[in-house]
Amino acid sequence: MANARAQAVAELVRRLGHAFKDARLLDRALTHSSVGEGVAPQTSSAPRDNERLEFLGDRVLGLLVAERLHNDFPEADEGQLSSRLHALVDKHACGRVGAALGIGEAVRLSPGETKSGGRRKEGVIADAVEAVLAAVYLDGGIDAARNVFEIAWAEELAKPPERSLTNPKSALQEWSQGQGRPLPTYEIANRTGSDHAPTFTVAVTVEGLEPLTAQGRSRQDAEKAAAMAMLKREGVI
Repeated sequence: MANARAQAVAELVRRLGHAFKDARLLDRALTHSSVGEGVAPQTSSAPRDNERLEFLGDRVLGLLVAERLHNDFPEADEGQLSSRLHALVDKHACGRVGAALGIGEAVRLSPGETKSGGRRKEGVIADAVEAVLAAVYLDGGIDAARNVFEIAWAEELAKPPERSLTNPKSALQEWSQGQGRPLPTYEIANRTGSDHAPTFTVAVTVEGLEPLTAQGRSRQDAEKAAAMAMLKREGVI
């Protein structure tokens, strides 16, 4: 199993196209927090997980996506850019990128997390993707991170922008009222993740329709995603 993971890490490095000067950064980026369960933080044997790198990687990714969109869409307004940015940095996009890179097989997990299918969990993979991007940034600077981003997100960037709305919640409200229904309601169904990088699951309900849930890094983002998903499901957009 150790050899299989070592091979997966080597393949990941090849796909990233970045030779790490400090291999410890990559190792930390691929270490899930479950590995440290039951180990006292003050002991020298306590592993360093990837949560701090994930925090940094989320910001690095946001900057690189914003930069790319600013250059690629000179006529787009702030709302259009924001909508496209959210689609490229959310958990689903990061999960797809991580799956393509094979990060799931390269992540270090506790035995329990491994048995529960951690290598296939979208959240685990997405968090590791951000942590790896941060590791590249710390190891080689913003240019190195940009190179990895251009490689890893190439497929996501090539997708045509979906028809988007600056304010999907307002659009859903207008449509609901136009159908003679009460205003949509939103309720937090779940909150997971660490304090610095939470994931909110929000349920949107429109009278007479099946409720629908969506996720986001903030309650507002999750509500917007849920409204957008409802509009798409009902064929409004």
